[in-house]
Amino acid sequence: MKNILLVLCLLICSISGFSQSEPIKIGGYAQGTSYHITYFDKENKNYQEDIEKLLSDFNKSVSLYDTASIISRVNNNEKDVILDEYFIMCFNKSMEVSKATDGAFDATVGPLVKGWGFSFKKKAKMDSTMVDSLLKFIGYQLVEIKDGKILKKDKRVTLDFNALAQGYSVDLVSKLLESKKITDYVVEIGGEVYAKGHKPNGDHWKVGIEKPIDNADGENPLKAIVKIENKALNTSGNYRKFYIENGIRYSHEINPKTGYPAHNSLLSATLLADDCMTADAYATAFMVMGLEKSIKFLSQHHELAAYLIYANKKGDYQIFESPELKDIVSEATDE
Repeated sequence: MKNILLVLCLLICSISGFSQSEPIKIGGYAQGTSYHITYFDKENKNYQEDIEKLLSDFNKSVSLYDTASIISRVNNNEKDVILDEYFIMCFNKSMEVSKATDGAFDATVGPLVKGWGFSFKKKAKMDSTMVDSLLKFIGYQLVEIKDGKILKKDKRVTLDFNALAQGYSVDLVSKLLESKKITDYVVEIGGEVYAKGHKPNGDHWKVGIEKPIDNADGENPLKAIVKIENKALNTSGNYRKFYIENGIRYSHEINPKTGYPAHNSLLSATLLADDCMTADAYATAFMVMGLEKSIKFLSQHHELAAYLIYANKKGDYQIFESPELKDIVSEATDE
């Protein structure tokens, strides 16, 4: 799954005067990353088995690492592949965000991601000729669902939901908890977060946003703390997953239109939305769109809020913050 650039700062404080004061904490590994879930349940039930089965079933639909998954079979052009609800939801959201961002987000960009060396495949020799050849079968307009089946205008088109599937898995786990009548919880998978309600003492759930410092081997210090309630939060950035070749820095955020890694002043984009799949997809899109286009987009889409870290011409950190975040974001301290 895609590299996530968010550090959790879930502060579970000591609680008194509540019938079920101790949180239930669940953690483990799924989708090639770790997950952490904290919730309060008066019946003190542990739902880890249910959660892991859900995540396993989800992988069988949209995991590229599973050669028998639905998306792998679609990419291999197998006949009579039956699409399930997970696949269709990811596909439809991908198309929605692609159209809204004029192709900055594109689920067909996978061959370019692989070509530039940001997958489990060996890096190709990327020059203008190779990029142009790959661009011929990159484009969300080249694929559709019709009568429950995938139709491609070019058999070489492949799908990759990594830029939103992990966010969707957070939403699915959240819905599972709500089906168990749990109303106060936080779900984090690979750094992607949805939080509902409060802690029993009334405190908000808190999530930290990293400083965008090149530090692939460890956690970065926090730049800001966000209090979230009934919202999803996702951060994408170009400071973890990159490489330098011949003095040129290549980021894993690929522009589907040009075929080259995105290059702009935006260092990280933190998105807040009503669901994590939406936050996940737009965080990726913003990194391709860059600062100015992202700010303009936000002015037209008030269902989203963003905390954008960018570099000015001197290389100093600058912040753009949506007005909606004014009361819930605070500068992190060194304490």
